Amino acid sequence: MTEPPALPEQTLPAHETDWQSLPARGAVFAAIGGGIAMAIPLTLAAGILAQVARYPHWLLAGCAGMVAGLLLGAWFGWRRHRLTFWRLDAQALGVRRGHLWQSESHVPISRVQHLDLRRGPLERAAGLATLIVHTAGTRMNTVAVPSLEQADAERLRDRLARQLDHDDDAL
Repeated sequence: MTEPPALPEQTLPAHETDWQSLPARGAVFAAIGGGIAMAIPLTLAAGILAQVARYPHWLLAGCAGMVAGLLLGAWFGWRRHRLTFWRLDAQALGVRRGHLWQSESHVPISRVQHLDLRRGPLERAAGLATLIVHTAGTRMNTVAVPSLEQADAERLRDRLARQLDHDDDAL
């Protein structure tokens, strides 16, 4: 009997498999934020469109727009969170986002200016934090990694700061 062929994930080089996903509980916050962000414009658009079309139940149309916005926005927010990955190696911090439209950002350690941790009340209650990396330059000068485990965010900040201090000492 022969062994089954290896799955595609198992055949990737090591540098392609060490991406870390964000904690699942952060997806709830992303879904809430996405739902609210999309519900407001869809509610207004549905209400205004119903008024322009002289639909007698414009309030009902606005409520339908709000529900559609909440559901669609929540799905987009949850999905965006679940498709965000990060990794830190000796040269750079990488952030990968998306499925259809993918973006991958690499911040070389030598370009890091300073680091911030942001923790709002809901993030603190859930044990999450957002790491903000400020870089040299004017375009795309910050990279945020949202909803990290608080311990991971602190470790990343400390490791980036240590590597940055080490690189400064070498100059």
